[in-house]
Amino acid sequence: MGTTRDEHPNAVIFEHPLIRHKLTWMRDETTSYRPFRALISQIAGLMVYEVTRSFPVREIEVKTPVETTTGYRLAGRVTVVPVLRAGLGMAEGILEVMPEARVGHLGMARNEETLEPALYLKKLPADLNAGPVILVDPMLATGGSASGAATLLKAAGVNDLRMICLVAAPEGLKRMQQDHPDLTIYAACVDRQLDERGYICPGLGDAGDRMYGTV
Repeated sequence: MGTTRDEHPNAVIFEHPLIRHKLTWMRDETTSYRPFRALISQIAGLMVYEVTRSFPVREIEVKTPVETTTGYRLAGRVTVVPVLRAGLGMAEGILEVMPEARVGHLGMARNEETLEPALYLKKLPADLNAGPVILVDPMLATGGSASGAATLLKAAGVNDLRMICLVAAPEGLKRMQQDHPDLTIYAACVDRQLDERGYICPGLGDAGDRMYGTV
């Protein structure tokens, strides 16, 4: 289970030993793209259990081999929205747990001079308000891409939005608290700070490059 901290009231930080173990493996610069890709998927799958804790359910009747009983289904249509391209690895892990979830896509590239995002792709279900939406992006650095994505999703009709990231910077969490105080961010850890290039320190490098072997 995750915990909140006074300095980051909008974030739930995971302190599970298994997540810490896997995240440390990801940080190691000698970890190649194949295990890196598997780890990012595995951690997302572990985190989504806690993220979905408050999802509404509806009762249904189900017939077992013995008798008819009451069961439960998720009440809304869940949509996972990865920010390309690194978010795709997290989406895969979540779909292992919730294969019935839909997937939207947002392509956002960071301008390396302004550190602000530019949208180049948007492919979303028409009825995003039909259930919870989970925004996924491994790295929450400046918060520019995450804030832009959240603004776009809200404009598209999302009523129940939450975000999962692996590594967050304090600067990104502060930006999200200012721009989207109603949005809960689930993070595997909060790192120390951003460097002058806007990279998270100590971080784990460029998640997309490391995941796809394009370092």
